[in-house]
Amino acid sequence: MRRNALYIATLLLLFAGACEKIDEGIDIVPINNNKNRTDFDIMVTRDGQLVSKERTGVMTKAGVETSEKLATMDEDIPFGLVGIDFEHNNLLIDNAKVSADGRGYSSYFDWNAWNGVSSLSLSAYYPYVQGVEYGSGYESYAIPYSVKETDAGPLVSKTVQKAIDQLNVVSLMFQHITNDIGYKISDITPDKNLQGLIHLRKLTAVNVASAGVYVNDVVSGAGNWHKQGYYRKVVVFEGDALVGVGSANEKFVGYDSLVDHMSESHRYYSIPDDIEIGKQYVEVVFDVDGFTLNNFYYQPLKEQVKRYMLYGLLPDNVFEYGKQYTFHIGLDLSTLYREITFAPAVADWETTIYENNDDF
Repeated sequence: MRRNALYIATLLLLFAGACEKIDEGIDIVPINNNKNRTDFDIMVTRDGQLVSKERTGVMTKAGVETSEKLATMDEDIPFGLVGIDFEHNNLLIDNAKVSADGRGYSSYFDWNAWNGVSSLSLSAYYPYVQGVEYGSGYESYAIPYSVKETDAGPLVSKTVQKAIDQLNVVSLMFQHITNDIGYKISDITPDKNLQGLIHLRKLTAVNVASAGVYVNDVVSGAGNWHKQGYYRKVVVFEGDALVGVGSANEKFVGYDSLVDHMSESHRYYSIPDDIEIGKQYVEVVFDVDGFTLNNFYYQPLKEQVKRYMLYGLLPDNVFEYGKQYTFHIGLDLSTLYREITFAPAVADWETTIYENNDDF
């Protein structure tokens, strides 16, 4: 398969050092009687299996019971659309910005302008960004994601072939291209006399890969990340929360509290990354209440700091594309100055688009 290395290298150079700069972009053509409306039926998948579906025009959390599943697409955020006529090697839809109008995602195109074209190969990505560059023969395109876009949980669709006279509704199947990361915590101190004394004060993930260029292969439907070497700290928690005792009272880590449900926790997205020795780690800051043991009073401990390295925790020391990681932290007061349990649990990505079925 052909590739133009120059366009990728050029894009990487332009993007490096400017990964936090976001251009707002220009909305695609508004409603026009000379143009035809195309509605988009959005599906989100995991490993090619349907996980959730947004019926056109409906996306609401109203009246929906909290679940462990997380929403992935926000109608307030547009996606980008690319349309290629491979028969004549023409780019007919050049990174169109597709927004929602209250009835779902839609756009307007002048189908009559595409005389002699029988079908289009359509591909999309979310969220929308400017500066997309195309490879040789339009077989691939490179998407420059900065921190703002990776915070939105990037998705890329599989390529679909669509006849020009069947563009009224286009179904797009999106899949995750980043990792979703979160934490659970508990007090695993075995001595009952020492349990229930630990307060979580701060939890920070250090060296989180957060910007890069994703090269989407339109032909194969696969893609690869070209990381920019941009890493950041993510303050997951900051507050004062008493840590529950035992695995039965383990809770998810929220922004400033410990919560029962994943959907209420503070999770963040990361570009799939190789874990290096001494690089990526989690820093936990906690207090310990004063206590009496064997007639001796132990003074409270303030702002104890522990760092837990990620190297050696995941198979081959690699975050896999589209996986959801929940790291479990067990704090043991009896081994306060030794290594504390820190092990990950890996699950397939769970996601949903909330629907109000009364509208159907």
